[in-house]
Amino acid sequence: MKDLNELTITEFLEELASAQPVPGGGSVAALAGALAAALTTMVARLTLGKQKFQDRWAVMDPVAKRAQEAMPVFQSLLQQDTEAYQAVVESFRLPKETEEEKKRRTDAIQKAFHEAARVPLETLRTLDRLMEDAVAAVHSGNPNAASDAGAAMQLIRAGAAIAAYNVWINLQSLKDDALRNEIRREVQSSLERIEAHAASCHEKLKTHLGS
Repeated sequence: MKDLNELTITEFLEELASAQPVPGGGSVAALAGALAAALTTMVARLTLGKQKFQDRWAVMDPVAKRAQEAMPVFQSLLQQDTEAYQAVVESFRLPKETEEEKKRRTDAIQKAFHEAARVPLETLRTLDRLMEDAVAAVHSGNPNAASDAGAAMQLIRAGAAIAAYNVWINLQSLKDDALRNEIRREVQSSLERIEAHAASCHEKLKTHLGS
């Protein structure tokens, strides 16, 4: 399987637009996270070292470090998501002639769907953590880069919704009711936090940017 992180932007878009099931929305959610992390890092770096914003350094220094560390995490999740769904496709191709084969196939399908739900869930968790830093960038970052901080925040918001969709669609195929309900509660909680932050930051940016 191709390493999606090694593709050019054009090559990635061509892969995404192909008639193949992967890469798909889950990888796009992780890409949105990587872009948001990069933008958050940029805003922090545009704040650090500038004497006029010295009172913001204590906030933005750890933001820069955490956001930078999040980038390769999202890149890994981008690839993992494609591999996870490919495993789902392959599990359905397993033989099912004998009872033993049927059981092995059913177990493989369940395992594959569990992983296909886990990866976007981890993307959502990482986006949830990153949102705290994006919020800090909106409130304490270099005001000349406020629109970039806002872009990071909106990418997180979009990526979170996409990740949730991919968790939900794969949860439908899991037989473990308790696990499904637990994951659904976690997803809803993350989405509510992210949405609340996004709404608050959007109002602040509208005022700051003179809408």
